[in-house]
Amino acid sequence: MMTRYKLVVAAIVVALAQIGFLGWMIVGRAAILRNGKEILLKVEPVDPRDLLRGDYVRLGYDISRIPVEIVENLPQDEAAAVEGWPIVVRLRKDADGYWRAKSAMLTTDSTIASPDEVDLSGQVTNAWSLTPGSTISVDYGIERFYVPEGEGLAIEEEMRKRNSGAEPELRSFGIKVAVGSDGTGQIKALMDGDTMLFEEPLY
Repeated sequence: MMTRYKLVVAAIVVALAQIGFLGWMIVGRAAILRNGKEILLKVEPVDPRDLLRGDYVRLGYDISRIPVEIVENLPQDEAAAVEGWPIVVRLRKDADGYWRAKSAMLTTDSTIASPDEVDLSGQVTNAWSLTPGSTISVDYGIERFYVPEGEGLAIEEEMRKRNSGAEPELRSFGIKVAVGSDGTGQIKALMDGDTMLFEEPLY
């Protein structure tokens, strides 16, 4: 009987710890969405559809590929493996309203950005070459945006048309991102030009 009681107590403690951890994650995400610095990123589609969780638009950004020339502390050894390394990418708003990479550093810590800049943290996912003219691929944790079922494929098809120049009169799709003080990004909304298509709730 005592053993069963201990098992029940242990199960309750584990469940409460899991609930507390999930609550902490949700509150942290909401804090970034509410208080983070808002930026607009130009996007392009990558893949359609997650059959297990409903429709989503998988996103790539022009900042998903960083020129090696703007990374301040790349290893001198061209064969050095930098895949998996943390990276901080400094962004600045351009005249068209989109934020673009101006510099980057392989680190978990950002220096003090000027008021018109923001540091976005990510991870290097691919670095075939570190020679001049090459790029490294970066994942920021904001590459997937869920939309109502049945709408993901249509949105991605429209994105492809715009990226190919088939609809030059229309502005590109964009993602509004809130960036926390530690460089963590959270998607706030999917934009079609100046029109908000979908907005993420705080909770």
